[in-house]
Amino acid sequence: MTVKLLLASKSPRRRELIGQLGLEYRVVDIDVDERLESDIAVDNVAEAIACKKATGYRYEIGPSEVLVTADTVVVHRGKVLGKPHSRQEAIEMLNDLSGDVHQVYTGVCLRGQKGQESFTECTHVYFRNLTDDEISFYVDTYKPFDKAGAYGIQEWIGMVGIERIEGCFYNVMGLPTVRLYKELMNMMGGK
Repeated sequence: MTVKLLLASKSPRRRELIGQLGLEYRVVDIDVDERLESDIAVDNVAEAIACKKATGYRYEIGPSEVLVTADTVVVHRGKVLGKPHSRQEAIEMLNDLSGDVHQVYTGVCLRGQKGQESFTECTHVYFRNLTDDEISFYVDTYKPFDKAGAYGIQEWIGMVGIERIEGCFYNVMGLPTVRLYKELMNMMGGK
């Protein structure tokens, strides 16, 4: 596939995953207010934000370029959990997720010269019951303040606390790589 991706993301995890796909990319800046109307269904929030981010790129996209924007949200019992703003908020989020299932939605928007496509991928994540000491250790050691739901599946808490997932592992990291690759192939006229 001969495509150069314009990755509009500050996420080191997304950059790492795109790089591991072996696709050529460069990071581009966008400036957009990510706030949404409050009446958007929780399973559409991530995709709506990803599409809104795409509007923040104001430059011309070349014929073999595709702008990639994404957003990930954690949803527990119908409530969107964003990034924690404090140690206490991170602890509260992890206590809520402990011993229960939640959903991770990543919305992706792809924009090229021929148009724009977007999609959402959902993964169900099952946490075992976590102790207060485990939660405190994780928050104090890994400081997950830049992560929706206050955790990274690829970190210690994922290794000891997540019993199983249903769906794409990489989606929980912030980018559904299988679906992204398929959509890029379709967009660029691949098979």
